[in-house]
Amino acid sequence: MLRNLSSVARSVLYSQPAAARCYSSQADFEKAQKQLKTLKEEPDNEVKLKIYALFKQATSGDVQGKRPGMIDFVGRAKFDAWNSLKGQSQDEARANYAKLINGLADEEASSVPEPSGPSVEGLENVDGLSISREGKIFKITLNRPKKFNALTLDMYKGIQKALEVSNNDKSTSITVLCANGPYFCAGNDLTNFKAAAGGTKEQVAEMANSAKVVLHDYVDAYINHEKPLIGLINGPAVGIAVTVLGMFDYVIATDKSSFHTPFAPLGQSPEGASSYTFPLIMGSLRASELLLVCKKISAHTAKDYGLINEVVPDNEFQAQAQKAIESFSQLPPESLRINKKLLRSFHKDKLLEVNDTECDLIAERWQSKECHQAIAAFIMKGSKK
Repeated sequence: MLRNLSSVARSVLYSQPAAARCYSSQADFEKAQKQLKTLKEEPDNEVKLKIYALFKQATSGDVQGKRPGMIDFVGRAKFDAWNSLKGQSQDEARANYAKLINGLADEEASSVPEPSGPSVEGLENVDGLSISREGKIFKITLNRPKKFNALTLDMYKGIQKALEVSNNDKSTSITVLCANGPYFCAGNDLTNFKAAAGGTKEQVAEMANSAKVVLHDYVDAYINHEKPLIGLINGPAVGIAVTVLGMFDYVIATDKSSFHTPFAPLGQSPEGASSYTFPLIMGSLRASELLLVCKKISAHTAKDYGLINEVVPDNEFQAQAQKAIESFSQLPPESLRINKKLLRSFHKDKLLEVNDTECDLIAERWQSKECHQAIAAFIMKGSKK
């Protein structure tokens, strides 16, 4: 998610103050404040931090007050972002603020709206998802490329519901999960936790327990899915986009894809039943590489580890992947269901049990100071690049 910074915004964030002097008037600064309110798409955390810091520097000068406490990880990130501009004049801050907002507005004006897929009865339209039937293929497409397909809470719920509808759809024989854009999925969108930012312990606990239910039901939908589940990995996959792959039946990846589960750096714990499926698939030592020390691996390494089936050259990926899923979809559907049940039934009860345990643990981690500090550090690391 935090990597999703436009070239326009990035050029503004990392430019020298002198480059923005043409925007130095108070009028431009005031105009930019109004323009910010008209943006249709909410900026990423990294950009929002810089906007906040520039505004505070422009209106109040150098940072004031005490750094917020550990539990207020967003407040600490804001304080640190403002503090990073210490010494920048208010005129320079106004100039950089105006240039940043103008850049965001210009990019939004020139962007092409992301298409939404055809609707499927029984499913509501969800921002970031396109769901369709293509012959005997039930296709779920992550369609939030500007945000690197990071999963919002609504997307979690939408995918869960789509998996359930596909289960009962007699007109299709396989379910395919794929993505638009150069990224497969950046994992969990950290803005899912913004409602609890700076909140009391009770509010943080409420957020954690609500998110736990969403995560639990999402993973259960994979465990209970009866059709062959095919993954088409078109680029980097992070976090839960990787951990659930242990419950897929066939996975094809481009040679430009990578797989990363950065739980420890974010003070979190594994999910997606990966604490069970990964050791089962690849052995405990290799599972530890991914889930303990959080090593990022290439597509070819993922194939060697048994996490994916095929690696396809990037320039051939779309054609070969489409050919494969069309071929799979022509197999007798009832036979596919029976054979999948035979392969998975011995593990199903254990997977459901593991999901219960993992969700309980990660909800505890979301409430920990260590997690809050790690997320704040991650946000600030992105804003200082």
